[in-house]
Amino acid sequence: MTTETAIIERLRAVATDPAARGLRDDVAVLGDLVLTHDSIAEGVHYFPADPPASVGWKLVAVNLSDLAAKGAEPVAALLSLTLTGDEAWETAFLTGVEAACESYGLPLVGGDTIALSPGAPRVLGLTAIGRGGGSIPARGGGRPGDRLWLVGTVGDSAGGLAQLTQDTHATGPLVDIYRRPVPLLAPGRALAPHATAMMDVSDGLLIDLQRLCEASGCGAEVRLDALPLSRAFIAERGQDRRARLFAATGGDDYALLAGLPAECDPLSLSLPEGTTVTRIGTLVAGGGLALADAEGPVPLPEVLGHEHRSS
Repeated sequence: MTTETAIIERLRAVATDPAARGLRDDVAVLGDLVLTHDSIAEGVHYFPADPPASVGWKLVAVNLSDLAAKGAEPVAALLSLTLTGDEAWETAFLTGVEAACESYGLPLVGGDTIALSPGAPRVLGLTAIGRGGGSIPARGGGRPGDRLWLVGTVGDSAGGLAQLTQDTHATGPLVDIYRRPVPLLAPGRALAPHATAMMDVSDGLLIDLQRLCEASGCGAEVRLDALPLSRAFIAERGQDRRARLFAATGGDDYALLAGLPAECDPLSLSLPEGTTVTRIGTLVAGGGLALADAEGPVPLPEVLGHEHRSS
């Protein structure tokens, strides 16, 4: 079995340019340019029955979320499109791409198109380019004593995925969030100058926090009962320890996870009205993650989040 972690470790021998940041980040940085590439695959990141316009929106949004985590302004995008002969699907997909690009000021400037063999699942990719400010935070700058803050909520997308897994015709706010994530570009720009470390939460809060800690050479203490949950999530799954562990490991959240110096209060920054910002823990010396809630220590779940692996 080949894991994503093993492949990245092998690629570090190739990606030696400083722009690669040791492949310990979700982006490359060339001067003030921030570059990222994400792919989504049919049957892995979206259901074949999902509306194609939502698939197009999601492809753009997940890439913009990586730019948001670096405080970068969108500059341009390159699209990788696979054709299956279903012209109606492809037209609707491109409508979703167009809507997302227009919504977030991301010019599409090129890409590549190939035709797939009949029956092959679609794999769609986008490269997004942004321009960072004076500070482009990496994952690896966190320090013991930094406070951990989360912008946004967790669990909604995983809740929507669970609903669709049970019923491909399911509808509701959690399904909408799963299909059409919102990149937090403005909050990212506000936090970036102050963050010692920052990344978006795509594979699950706990596994992504573990990656931030490994890159920063420290550990983290997290209050599980502090995790921000939406009303829609609580209405569907509750807010007990089990529900919160589900939210902490589900992934596809595209919230922003930031380490900030203790003296920096993000609530004092110029964040968009209605932004949810929650302190969830602290970076500590040593390594590993420690969870706790009002009842005491919480054992780490066996699976911290999603990691791609081939069988």
